[in-house]
Amino acid sequence: MFSKNTTSTGEQAAASSSLPKPQPVQRPAVAQPTAAAAQQDMSSSLSPGMTVIGKLVGEGAVKIYGRIEGELQASSIVICEGAQIDGDVMAKELTIAGRVKGTIHAGKVKLQSSAVVEGDIFHRSLAIEENARFEGMSRREDGLSEKPAAVADRPVSVAANGSKTQNGGQAHASYATPPA
Repeated sequence: MFSKNTTSTGEQAAASSSLPKPQPVQRPAVAQPTAAAAQQDMSSSLSPGMTVIGKLVGEGAVKIYGRIEGELQASSIVICEGAQIDGDVMAKELTIAGRVKGTIHAGKVKLQSSAVVEGDIFHRSLAIEENARFEGMSRREDGLSEKPAAVADRPVSVAANGSKTQNGGQAHASYATPPA
């Protein structure tokens, strides 16, 4: 039934030396993400308890849990429940579950049931869930660009006296666009 192996250790060594030696496994090269793809995967957030006063501009996705007093601009924005924005919001895609008081310019806007919006909404697509509160005007704009022309090309800054100016902070009676 069982038999003893009668092969000597010398024969085993000879047999093992005739076997091919194992080769290291070659792994395929992994393509590194391009800078554009890496930026699309990036996301920023403002945590609860944080307050930002000023203008926030970004190209990626942003989740807001805290409070912003000023303008917010990004590609994709989620204003979470409990968050509050006092200022204009501009995005390609915008989801609101918190509070917004200001003008909204976005391609796709979704007001979730906990949303409270006081201000006008300029959009291509607007969805409002039951129990969401919206007080203002809604206007569909087919040719809505990523950035409204009135805001995109003119920097707004604060002058020494605290007033906002459209000329880079220079307090002048008139303003001429600098040559390109």
